[in-house]
Amino acid sequence: MIFTTVASSFGFIPTWPTKKYRALSREVPLVDSAPIHKLEFTSAENGRKCELYDFGKELVPYGDAWNWQKEIVREKRALIEKNEECPDTLIVLQHHPVYTLGTGSSTGYLKFDIQDAPFEVYRTERGGEVTYHGPGQIIMYPIINLRNHKMDLHWYLRALEEVVIRVLSSIFSIEASRIEGLTGVWIGNQKVAAIGIKVSNWITYHGLALNVTTDLTPFDWIVPCGIKNRKVGSIRGLLKEVQSCSGSMNIDMLDDFQLIDITCKSLIREFSDVFKLKIDYRTVSSFEFLQQNPHKAH
Repeated sequence: MIFTTVASSFGFIPTWPTKKYRALSREVPLVDSAPIHKLEFTSAENGRKCELYDFGKELVPYGDAWNWQKEIVREKRALIEKNEECPDTLIVLQHHPVYTLGTGSSTGYLKFDIQDAPFEVYRTERGGEVTYHGPGQIIMYPIINLRNHKMDLHWYLRALEEVVIRVLSSIFSIEASRIEGLTGVWIGNQKVAAIGIKVSNWITYHGLALNVTTDLTPFDWIVPCGIKNRKVGSIRGLLKEVQSCSGSMNIDMLDDFQLIDITCKSLIREFSDVFKLKIDYRTVSSFEFLQQNPHKAH
């Protein structure tokens, strides 16, 4: 079964599934890796403010995060209509295992019976075909007003790709690239970052997913992003193939939690630099988040 959305005054509210696969949100223990590395964010001091909600250490159910994004979009649209200040927002997190499809995605790219899916399946309003989200994959949901940046969707997609490309180069000495005609970030024939967005009145939501320590097995049960004859990769997997890394940091000494930590911090830093935004850290516990964003069903 594919879980979709139902109409509301905003446009769509997701139908929350009650399948046996649902897991409760939990905090992933993160090893403090400060002695190994310390990343300082170089936010543009004179840039526009971007509110950051960093759940990078936690697994957040997809339905909760989806609801939250749309609530933020509603709030921003209301501020714009009132000609009031509308800061940008960035949400960083991980998801429990889930498959998501874009608005026009084909179920032909699923290699399993939709009535007996291995994980929850959502059809969303983003662009693109089916993809997988799960632990070890860092998700970035930028909810920004492109009127304050550049009202050009191609520029926005390339900017998101640039964030990932810079992270891979600066932290891991991995040379990543784009492939003409395709969206995402590639290392050779392996896609390490997928991008799918929705833009409403020039306000963006959904975003990018970067495989860090992800178990790639669930990608075998779909045709990722509808692209055949190409592989999906992860930073952890690629590092095993890299003989040397720049700098004094010994990547081989990092466990999975530390690798996620350093990648998450670098993504935030590069996002700040690429979009010329000043990061404004916001704190909210996962308990408060779930209380404020209950599942909605019809």
